[in-house]
Amino acid sequence: MPTPRIAVIGAGPGGLTCARILQQHGITAAVHDLDACRTVRSQGGTLDMHPDSGQRALREAGLWDDFLAQARPEGQQMRLVSCDGRILFDAIPPEADTTEGNPEIDRGQLRDLLLDSLKPGTVRWGHKHTHAEALGNGTHRLHFADGTSTDADLVIGADGAWSKVRRLLSEATPLYTGVTFVETGLNDAGTRHPRLAELTGNGTMMALDNNLGFVAQRNSGGHIRVYVGMRTDEDWHQRAGLDLTDTAAVRETLLKKFAGWSPDLLDFISHTDTGYTNRPLYALPVPHTWAHTPGVTLLGDAAHLMSPFSGMGANLAMLDGADLAHALIQSPTIEDAIHAYEAVLHPRSVAAAEGAAEGINSAFAPDSATQTLSHMTEHH
Repeated sequence: MPTPRIAVIGAGPGGLTCARILQQHGITAAVHDLDACRTVRSQGGTLDMHPDSGQRALREAGLWDDFLAQARPEGQQMRLVSCDGRILFDAIPPEADTTEGNPEIDRGQLRDLLLDSLKPGTVRWGHKHTHAEALGNGTHRLHFADGTSTDADLVIGADGAWSKVRRLLSEATPLYTGVTFVETGLNDAGTRHPRLAELTGNGTMMALDNNLGFVAQRNSGGHIRVYVGMRTDEDWHQRAGLDLTDTAAVRETLLKKFAGWSPDLLDFISHTDTGYTNRPLYALPVPHTWAHTPGVTLLGDAAHLMSPFSGMGANLAMLDGADLAHALIQSPTIEDAIHAYEAVLHPRSVAAAEGAAEGINSAFAPDSATQTLSHMTEHH
């Protein structure tokens, strides 16, 4: 294949994995990201890397040892707590080699790992993609908000939930799942909030019942990220006349919603160090596939946005990135590479999205405590 002009839109784990593996094989890809720089915003919580997806992608990217240096195998602990505060289930990982199971790493650490592995200048920061125009023969001219443009023989949409690149392939848009998380957090939890740190454990603690729930996750640096979840209308706060910037009012409203729950669990709401961030959860319709279009493809959330109850989001994105890179390396033409990649991508992502939809529906149901306990017992 003559040297193609490859543009990756979005510097998330999937797009960066793809660019890294291509570079290892002498193929240049420019990554365009709307952020002004890598540190402009938080990258979110913690991720567990699965052996057959995220871990495989890291090995193929030559970053396995770097990952092991930062991974937290103890973060695999999974705990289920009843709404009255009793521990119903507690899966503590064996003190084994880090390569066992699904070791955790913070999203920000993983992204830094990938960014640091790329040649300087690979990522074009402050490049907010606005639209693309087809030039014929599979080439596209990409336009950015700063007035610049670039031509590409292959456009890889790695631009997440609200992907602009997806519009070239599909009319699908993300739909509200019926569940909203209100994110909050505890800093220096071991010292400032020892009781909540102990209840959380070293990994993830979930308390789910009657369409409500808490998910608390250990991050590095003593931080615990907390998601207060509820099956509710997307505009629940507007219906309640609630100003989301009014911390005291949000706290009071959430405490009322969880009236009757254990005082320890309610403290996850009361003892916030970070305030509250409203995060409605969206997913693409299932199945989401598209007809082959010359010069364009998708990976990660742009291709298969699903609820976080799949546990697969970043893992699938990185596997997508690795598979697409290998298809480009091994195929005689870009079109052959896209066909080969999408033949693997579509069935895999449909199956994962179906599982994620089932996961969120069982986690936020009238009998979610019973369903979750049964699921955890069965899988451990």
